[in-house]
Amino acid sequence: MDKLMLEDLIKKLPEVPGINGKEECFNSAVLVLLMLVDEEYHFIFQKRSATIRQAGEICFPGGRFEPDKDVDFKETAIRETVEELGVDSDKIRVIGTLDTIMVTMGTTVDAFLGVIKIGSLDELQINTAEVERVFSIPVSYFENTEPEVYKVNVIAHPSYINQVGEEVILLPAKELGLPERYTRPWGNITNNIFVYKVQGEIIWGITARLIKDVVKKTQRLQRD
Repeated sequence: MDKLMLEDLIKKLPEVPGINGKEECFNSAVLVLLMLVDEEYHFIFQKRSATIRQAGEICFPGGRFEPDKDVDFKETAIRETVEELGVDSDKIRVIGTLDTIMVTMGTTVDAFLGVIKIGSLDELQINTAEVERVFSIPVSYFENTEPEVYKVNVIAHPSYINQVGEEVILLPAKELGLPERYTRPWGNITNNIFVYKVQGEIIWGITARLIKDVVKKTQRLQRD
């Protein structure tokens, strides 16, 4: 690299840092959706259909980024919301961007905050192939309720045993001359798992983390 190339590199460095390795991940987007009910905003949740992945879990509308359909992650969040809730896109107003979640297992979630302009949930024509039901909870409930906090450990495995009992080497640490410790599972990263219990349902994982993020931001506003 010469001096001129360095100057060109400086000009191309992003003003806002991205996520290194994001293109290697399962990239998705969600819309944290708010609805005004009796002058108070509610979160809108959906319970996933029994026939799809993560069946029965509570989530916000969203899904996988599809580059052949979506210009950006905001478009993903809107498209998935329209498909899952059966609402016209002109009834959705995205009001801002939330922090991206990087899941240790190789998933990124770009999150957006939006408001849906409907009178009641009865106006939605939910896609029953993906959504069992929708319901709303006042944001104030979560402002006044701390989530339960649990832990999981994430360990890196340089190999695994396949279905026929054979070891599949993912990282040939010995052949690469890496320290011996990397020939065995390593790391002991502890992640927080947030859990809310409400209306007979468990809201946890990424959805609970998004709720906690929005509540934290609203509480900061109240203090300022």
